[in-house]
Amino acid sequence: MKKLIGRDKELALLERYIGSDRPEFIAVYGRRRVGKTYLINHAFTNRFAFAMTGVLDGTKSDQMMAFADAMEMFGNELPKTPDNWMKAFGILRKFLQPKVESGEPCIVFLDEIPCLDTHNSGFAKALGYFWNSWASLHDNVKLVVCGSATAWMIKNIIDSKGGLHNRITHEMRIKPFTLLESEQYLVSEGFVWNRLSILQAYMAFGGVAYYLSLLQPEESLSQNIDRLLFSPDGELRREYSRLYKTLFSTPEPYMKIVGLLGDHHEGLTRGELADALGNDAGGTLSEQLANLCECGILRKFKIREKGTVKSNGGIYQLVDFFSLFYQRFVENNGEKNWWSKHNNTPEVNTWLGLAYERICLTHVDQILHALHLDTISTRQYSWRSKHSQPAAQIDLIIERADDMINLCEVKYSKEEYCIDQEEDKKIRHRLSSFQNETETRSGIFVTMITTFGLAKGKYDDAVALQLDMNGLFM
Repeated sequence: MKKLIGRDKELALLERYIGSDRPEFIAVYGRRRVGKTYLINHAFTNRFAFAMTGVLDGTKSDQMMAFADAMEMFGNELPKTPDNWMKAFGILRKFLQPKVESGEPCIVFLDEIPCLDTHNSGFAKALGYFWNSWASLHDNVKLVVCGSATAWMIKNIIDSKGGLHNRITHEMRIKPFTLLESEQYLVSEGFVWNRLSILQAYMAFGGVAYYLSLLQPEESLSQNIDRLLFSPDGELRREYSRLYKTLFSTPEPYMKIVGLLGDHHEGLTRGELADALGNDAGGTLSEQLANLCECGILRKFKIREKGTVKSNGGIYQLVDFFSLFYQRFVENNGEKNWWSKHNNTPEVNTWLGLAYERICLTHVDQILHALHLDTISTRQYSWRSKHSQPAAQIDLIIERADDMINLCEVKYSKEEYCIDQEEDKKIRHRLSSFQNETETRSGIFVTMITTFGLAKGKYDDAVALQLDMNGLFM
């Protein structure tokens, strides 16, 4: 198996859990294609006492056959395929008993378990019984369950109100690669792209390991994008709908939320989303938004208002880069090689600027480190003016324990960014509006985050601090 890029923290935690002196029930979840299964297989290669994978869109009979097939692969050929999960887990218990008695860690891996829970299958109830009646009684049993259907995992496993209530010992959300991890992965695969190309690749594919694995080093980024997304048979041409069908059993309301936020770069509050969705919002909008945030499709940022940062409100923004790219350019676009033909057009250049802002918002930890702020207490939030004309909005504000504020301005450019008179006017307008409406008494550092740094010029005096894209690769 190839060397695993990143995931050092997750690997260390998994090894610690497996080596503990108590029974462990570990739930691993995250968006489709992010590398959950690869991580677990890498961590426990040849150490599984039993492992099986649910059949995507399979029937109950399909899942039972998958269980019997997995049993055979682990040396226990069944005379008859079980017809329900209570029987299946009973068979599994008897099979594992000798392994438990050996004293070695008994690692059981159930992958894509939402697939196993078909209609009226009783899977969750049988799993709860298996854990409560037997597995939890043995200190060396380590049960690892994994799934992409985030809503199902949270409702039925992590926050279960039934037999698995408070039974999870550890939960682990697997996130996409950071920019640095994406760079490390591409380098390990023989890519010689510069950081601007890697940055642009991240804008289209995010840090999703599987998507990055489809890139070919002998092609340019534009050629890769055209092959994967703007070809009739592109491998990612139909990935968008598959993503949401895998994440959620009823994907339509989630896709409506994502589509709406894709049209509103600045983001929307829950109330604004409810108003826009109308009757489609339903009574589960808060739960749907929470689920989308849990799997990393959306982010929720708190809003700063006069005197306080609201704790019960926030702006929801779409931060899944693949979804953003697909909605903007791929959906309803059948033109072959569209990306190569439209490079450097105003439409693409505008998108590059918006996508760079999103990358900064998903790399706040790296920004804090680059600004040497990771050693003091900070909180981050957004701000919207309620009075200024034109309306001012600042997506990233860092409020510090030393009574200072970093007001972040993000600008994408293929060379050093030069502040002209009009941009200087906008920066000062946002700064004064923020100070007047929030009545803050903290000192403010206007902080410019660019791709290649800030060019010296007539209007750069308002900028106190600056970072280039290398700070995001920390």
